[in-house]
Amino acid sequence: MNDRRLELAMGNLLRAGVLLAAAVVTVGGALYLAQHTHSSADYHHFSPAAAATTTVSGILRSARAFESTGLIEFGLLLLIATPVARVILAALGFALERDWLYVVVSLFVLAVLMASLLHAT
Repeated sequence: MNDRRLELAMGNLLRAGVLLAAAVVTVGGALYLAQHTHSSADYHHFSPAAAATTTVSGILRSARAFESTGLIEFGLLLLIATPVARVILAALGFALERDWLYVVVSLFVLAVLMASLLHAT
């Protein structure tokens, strides 16, 4: 693998990830609007998100059941996963090129990304 092919692969991955996330969020948003057409917003009382959509497994279960909020949140998870997948692809590409300095840098960036995702409050 050369640098040009790696750049193209990373660009295509980012493009596909963003487009897929946008499509899933759009479907979820359209479904949400269709289900809540005649509902009025109540801004006087705050009701937190359902417990089913506060964990990754709950979001996946909700999206699999084709629930609108689950689809929207699954699209957002896809959007978050896109740059993480790009860093993984970069590390693999640099390993194939045997560019060990950039492999280490990519793995460090991946570790920072994962730490920030896992320890977010």
